[in-house]
Amino acid sequence: MSGFGGLDLFELFKSEVETHGAAMNAGLLQLEGNVSDPGPIAGLMRAAHSIKGAARVVGIDVVVSLAHEMEDAMVRVQKGLEVCTPQRVDQLLQGTDLLTQLTGMKEGDLPAWSSEKAADINALITALAAPATAAPAAKAAAAPTAAVEPAAPAAPEAAPAPVAETSPVPARKEVAPAPAAAQVPAVAPEPAAATPRAATTPATTEIRTVRVNADNLDRMMRLAGESMVEGRRYPQVQKGVRELVSRLRNAREAVDVARRRKQPSDLEEAQHQLLELEQALTRHTGLLESTFRRTEEVGTRLYHEVIGSRMRPFGDATAGFPRMVRDLAKRLDKQVRFDIEGVHTPVDRDILSRLDAPLNHILRNAMDHGVETPDKRRANGKSDAALLRLEARHHAGMLEIRVRDDGNGIDPERIRTKVVERRLQSESVAKGLGKAELLEFLFLPGFSTASAVTEVSGRGVGLDVVHQTMRDLGGSVRIESEIGRGTTFVMSLPITLSVIRAALVRVSGETMAFPLARIERIVRTQLGALRRTEGKLQFDLDGQAIGVLRASELLSLDGDHVNRDDHVSLLVIGNEQDRCGLLVDGFLGERDLVVRPIDERLGRVPHVAAAAIDDDGLPLLVMDVEDMLVSIRRGLSEGAIRGVSPAALAAGARGRKRILVADDSITVREVERQMLSRLGHEVEVAVDGMDAWNQLRAGQFDMLVTDVDMPRMNGIELVRMVRGEARFASLPIAIVSYKDRAEDRAAGMDAGANAYLTKGSFQDQTFITTVNDLIGDSVS
Repeated sequence: MSGFGGLDLFELFKSEVETHGAAMNAGLLQLEGNVSDPGPIAGLMRAAHSIKGAARVVGIDVVVSLAHEMEDAMVRVQKGLEVCTPQRVDQLLQGTDLLTQLTGMKEGDLPAWSSEKAADINALITALAAPATAAPAAKAAAAPTAAVEPAAPAAPEAAPAPVAETSPVPARKEVAPAPAAAQVPAVAPEPAAATPRAATTPATTEIRTVRVNADNLDRMMRLAGESMVEGRRYPQVQKGVRELVSRLRNAREAVDVARRRKQPSDLEEAQHQLLELEQALTRHTGLLESTFRRTEEVGTRLYHEVIGSRMRPFGDATAGFPRMVRDLAKRLDKQVRFDIEGVHTPVDRDILSRLDAPLNHILRNAMDHGVETPDKRRANGKSDAALLRLEARHHAGMLEIRVRDDGNGIDPERIRTKVVERRLQSESVAKGLGKAELLEFLFLPGFSTASAVTEVSGRGVGLDVVHQTMRDLGGSVRIESEIGRGTTFVMSLPITLSVIRAALVRVSGETMAFPLARIERIVRTQLGALRRTEGKLQFDLDGQAIGVLRASELLSLDGDHVNRDDHVSLLVIGNEQDRCGLLVDGFLGERDLVVRPIDERLGRVPHVAAAAIDDDGLPLLVMDVEDMLVSIRRGLSEGAIRGVSPAALAAGARGRKRILVADDSITVREVERQMLSRLGHEVEVAVDGMDAWNQLRAGQFDMLVTDVDMPRMNGIELVRMVRGEARFASLPIAIVSYKDRAEDRAAGMDAGANAYLTKGSFQDQTFITTVNDLIGDSVS
C-alpha cells in the first residue's frame, strides 16, 4: 500500500479523510441547524463517497462499508424517503468521528484498530440502515457526549448484537433493525494522538511534512527558476569585470609610455583608450545594477513566498470547535450561537499547532461557567440563545485572539473569597486587591471558583495550560469581565516565530534591532524638549510626561549619546498607561529579519531575545523589549539601572543583608519588602524571573526570595539557572508560592531551593523564621 509511483498512498488517504471529515462535520452541523435545508446534503454525499472510494483503493474494507452506509443514509434524506432527525445526525457525526480517527494513525496500526472497532462499526451500520426515528433529545445526545470528553465515554443504552471482531465488516448488515433506543451505540471517538499502536510496528525515522498551498508552490518554483536564470548571468558579469581590469591595465601602461616619450600622438592615443574604458565601465555598471536589482527582487519575492508557505489560515485550528460547542450545548441543555470571525487570518503554522488546547479550555469554561441556561437568561432579560464568539485578527503587528461570551461574567468577590479560603493571601491583603489582580488568580494551577467539579470543567487546570502556552509562545493572555454581561479572554501572540519586522537603531556605535510590535512609537524631537525633573530625564508626549533613559547606560555600553544636531531620537515602549522612552543615537530604518536563537551555551543574555543577520552579512542583536522595559522602570523609579547602588554598598559595609525579592504581584512584593525591611535588611525587588536573573548577575545579594508562577521565566527555572552558576552555589534561596501540593514542593527543592513556603506563611512567623535561619539576623 505504501509505495506507488513514489507516493505514500496511506498518507494521501489520511489527508483526504481529514479534508472530507472536516467538511462532513461542518455540513452535518449546518444540516442540524436547519433540517429543511437540502443544501448541505449534496456536499455530505460527495464527501462520504470520496472517502469510500479512497478507502477502496487502499484496501480498508471496514471504512468502505461504513462510508457506504453513511452515503446511503444521506441519499434517502435527499430523496425525501426519510427525515433527517437529530438521532440520524448524531449517528452520522459518530461515523465521522470514527473515520477521522484514521488521520492520526500509522499504516501498521490498521489491523489492531479494525479489530477493536469492528463491533462498534457493525452496530453503527445497523443503526444507519434502520429507519430514522425521533429519539428523545437526551438519548440522541449520548453519542456525541463521548466525543467531547473522550476520557469518560457514555455507556451504550443497549448492547449491540455480537459480531465477529476479526471479520471484515460487510457492506450491508442483513439483520432485523434493533429497537430505536438501541440503534445509537455509544462509541467513544479517540483523539488522533491517542490511537493505539500495534505492538509489532517497527520503529521508523520521523519525517516532518507540511502542506503547502499549490499556488504558493507554483510561485516558488517559478521564482526558483528565475533565480537560476539570474545566477547564470554572473559568469558573464565576472568575465566582463576581468576584461575591464585588463583594459584598465593596458590604459595605465599607455599613459606611462606617453609620459616617457612626451609625444602628443601617444598621449592622444592614451586619452582615447581611457575614454573608451570609461564608456565601457558605464555600460558594465548599468549591467551590474540591473543584475543585482533583478536578483534582489527575485530573492525578496521568493523569500516572502517561503514565509507565506509557513502561514496557515486561523480556520485550520478551529474546524472542530463548532462540533464541540454543539455537543456541549446539548449535554448542558443550553442554547448557544457560536460565531467564528477571522478564519482567513494568516498564522504561523507552529503557533497554530499550539492553539488547540488553550482555545479548547477557554471555550469549555465559557460553555460551563459563562453561558446560562435559557430559563436563567430569560429571567435576566436576555435571549434564550447565548452568543459565543471566537475572533482572530492582526493588530499592531501581533496576532490577537478573543473569546467572548455574553453570559454570567466573573464575580471578583468569589475569587477574593477563594483566595482567602485557600490562604493564598491574608484577608487584609486580599481586600486591597483590584479586579485585574484578582482575575490573574484564575491562571494559577488548581485554582477554580466552580462549586463542583464536572465532566466539562471545574478542575482548575485549564487556564493554567492557557497561561503556560501563551508564555511559551512569547505572548500574553488577560481576562476582561463584567458581571451579568459576559467575559472576554484576550490572547496576544506573534504572527510568526521565524520572521519579525524590526527597527534598526544605533547605540554607542552598535546596530541593534527592536521588534516593531513591541514599540509604541518612534520619536525624533528637539533636544530642548527634554528636561530634568527631580534628577530624572523626561519629555512630554501627547500631554503625558514620559521618563527617559539612555540606551547606552541601560546596556552598560561604553560611550554616550552624541548629538549631531539639536535633535534626539527616542523609542517609546510600554503601554499608554505606563510608557517609557529610550534614548538612542539614531534610526537606521526598518527591516524584515530572520530570527535566530542565541546559542544555548550563552544562557539567558540580559535584554537580548535573539540574533539576526543584517544586509552586510554581519550579526546583530534583537533586543528583548519587555526585559528592557523592566530595567527602564526601575532606573526611573530608583535612579539606577543595574549593579549595586551607593546606598546598598553603604548598607553592606554596615553588615546589613541584601535580599532580592522576585514576584510578579506588586502586592506580594510590597508585603515581602516591608516584612524584610522591618527586620533591618536591604531589599531589592524584581517583577519576574528574568528580571531577577539579570539583577543577580549584575549585583551582590545575600539571599533570593522568589515566587514560582511568573512571566518570561518562572521561579523553578530561575532557581535552576542560579544553581547552574558556581558563584551562586551557596546563595540561600527561599521559594514562596501559592502552590502547596507535595509535588510542587518537591519540584522547588529538587531545583535547588533551601526552603519552600506557601504565601500563608505571611500570617505567622514561618516566613521570618525561615529568613533568619538561612541568613541570620541583620546587623543594625
